Amino acid sequence: MPCPLCHHSDTPHYHQDKKRHYFQCNRCHLVFADPNSLLPPNAEKQQYDQHQNNPADMGYRKFLGRLATPLLKRVQPNSQGLDFGCGPGPTLSLMCQEQGHQMAVYDPYFFPDRQPLRQQYDFVTCTEAIEHFYRPSREWQLLLSLVKPGGTLGLMTKLVKDVDAFANWHYKNDPTHVSFFSRLTFRYLAEQDNLQIEFIGNDVILLQKSA
Repeated sequence: MPCPLCHHSDTPHYHQDKKRHYFQCNRCHLVFADPNSLLPPNAEKQQYDQHQNNPADMGYRKFLGRLATPLLKRVQPNSQGLDFGCGPGPTLSLMCQEQGHQMAVYDPYFFPDRQPLRQQYDFVTCTEAIEHFYRPSREWQLLLSLVKPGGTLGLMTKLVKDVDAFANWHYKNDPTHVSFFSRLTFRYLAEQDNLQIEFIGNDVILLQKSA
């Protein structure tokens, strides 16, 4: 079956657990769940409704700070940003607003107004959302289109290490997690789209568009 990110046809079987099969692309190295296992929209939203993302939760703010702190050091004051896939309780956008930036939010289930997708931003954030992408090729191109030349895309997602670690990885057990990226995947995308890339810690990726 073709890779949902780069459309390459060489995607051998990678792993099987009690619920799903997984495949890995031999070109971009994306690991992806069997398309036949993807949840329908109503079941997917039921999973998201269980998330308790509260802007007043200092632990959640600290978690998001792993992206916000290094990202905001790299953007100009009073920049315009978009939090893509913000979930039911937008928090990262508030953290950026508190630092003087103008923010918009978008989420296909909780903030589905597509008006914010009709302009470009100095920076775009996508935290713990890219692993939910059913059609990562289309959604990746959308993310890039939202970033101004010279702007920054800030991502947070857990990264695939190897097949042995994947077999015991709790991250894959969430049925809404369907696209699993690695450093190799992001390096492939950075080279393909002429982006400067920086990895911070275990799960933060900053990508800068050429000016």
